[in-house]
Amino acid sequence: MRRQAAATVFGCASVLLSYPDEHVTSDLAAVDDALGRLPDGPARAGLHTTAEWLARMSPLEAATTYVDTFDLRRGVCLYLTYYRHGDTRERGMALTALVDAFHGAGFGVVPGELPDYLPALLELAAAHPTGGSVLAEHRMALDALHLALVKADSPFAGVVAAVRDALPGPTRKDRQALRRYRAEGPPSEKVGLEPFAPPEALGQGVTIRATRR
Repeated sequence: MRRQAAATVFGCASVLLSYPDEHVTSDLAAVDDALGRLPDGPARAGLHTTAEWLARMSPLEAATTYVDTFDLRRGVCLYLTYYRHGDTRERGMALTALVDAFHGAGFGVVPGELPDYLPALLELAAAHPTGGSVLAEHRMALDALHLALVKADSPFAGVVAAVRDALPGPTRKDRQALRRYRAEGPPSEKVGLEPFAPPEALGQGVTIRATRR
């Protein structure tokens, strides 16, 4: 997929996978407008279906559905490093690397979220090629998330599918990692040090809306 079309997919997906706040109606209108610039195909169809589904809900219904899907359902996680590293010390290093990626692309890290939060990474990918590269590095996590959403019969699966389709196909290493994750789940660290890098190393997390430095 060409860079401009991929950026549109990433931007729309960022909105659709973000918590639906009081601006959800205007956000969905912006998604609908952006989708008009995409060529016909599975990505556009998947994003459009999810946007229409959300638009039929009241803001309260949309928020409740979001929480039920992403906060209360086992195996459905929007924090991508969790799939590969679980709550281990390695995840802390992965989060620090993501902070560096945001800074390297000219974006500031501000309080609110960890830097592996998918909507934040999608927003970065919509604005800068670095974000697309980061998403491709976490292809296994996206594949695992998509499978979990399909299993839950969630329309959000179409959004993640559109993101996957905008990236290079999975490598052999990605497929092996996905098989391992499906068989064993994320790794865990029963004893030892704190699982994450200190807050100052992570810049206190990032918000959904990344900001230019």
